[in-house]
Amino acid sequence: MKIVGWIGLIIFSLGVADLRADDLAVMTFNIRNSNAHDGANAWPNRRELFFRTIEAFDPDLLGLQEVLPLQGTQIKEQFESKYDFVGVPRDDGKTRGEMAAVLFRRDRFEKMNEGHFWMSATPDVVGSKGWDADLPRIVTWVELRDRKTDNQRLFFFNTHWDHKGVRARLESAGLMRRKISEIAKDAPVVITGDFNAPEASPPYNRMLAHGEWDGIGLGLFDSYRIIHPSPAADEFTAHPFTGKSDQPIRIDWILHTGHFRTRMAQIDRTNDNGRYPSDHFPVEAKLAWDVKPAETTQPAKN
Repeated sequence: MKIVGWIGLIIFSLGVADLRADDLAVMTFNIRNSNAHDGANAWPNRRELFFRTIEAFDPDLLGLQEVLPLQGTQIKEQFESKYDFVGVPRDDGKTRGEMAAVLFRRDRFEKMNEGHFWMSATPDVVGSKGWDADLPRIVTWVELRDRKTDNQRLFFFNTHWDHKGVRARLESAGLMRRKISEIAKDAPVVITGDFNAPEASPPYNRMLAHGEWDGIGLGLFDSYRIIHPSPAADEFTAHPFTGKSDQPIRIDWILHTGHFRTRMAQIDRTNDNGRYPSDHFPVEAKLAWDVKPAETTQPAKN
């Protein structure tokens, strides 16, 4: 069985030797919900490849989207020796709907706190739907202490923005910036998600605060664009289980505050002879600690 993985431009960007043991390995992965009618690409047929894709990158922080409760149970069972899992279904906070789950390495991190909020004008109301969104949308977060860096504190947020609501995506960016500022304050932050928005779109620009938005002093950086400053036609992340797309847009992002420097970022095109673990490629990054915001390369402006 041949597994093909796209390694990215690691050597071009920084050199493998420059990666350090205390780098944060971060992955975001829309796993495609198991209720979808995908025929040969149904969840049971690609589940093991999905697991192997995660194991190959071996992330410290993992944000998953479209995780239904059955999938969540299987993921927890598969990785119970290594990762803690935090997530609740978005429809009722208990048993119904997809999760935007976060996983973190138990041997590296101590969990200090966790929480969830919904993408709406009433973010603390479970299952609330906002603006023109088609579905309820959720953010899951954890506060962690990193044992590899003298217990430095960080916050990890994961989300999945609405696929139809144009206003909902724009408002979700503003809401996330406000809530992250309230929850994390000035602490280091890593964000993963399927944002259903392309680079240079108003939601992207609002999230990264390109231009004058919201008056919130939250500086965020797009890890992929830092390493790959020139946009390319093959940067798409969503595909119909073919590895190809007629819409070359990167809607899955790993963002971070200026407390980190992106040292590697890639789109992982792992497949097994044309069988893909999901209809999204996972995105991966390695982030270095202890970088002053002024030293971090600014993302390209559009």
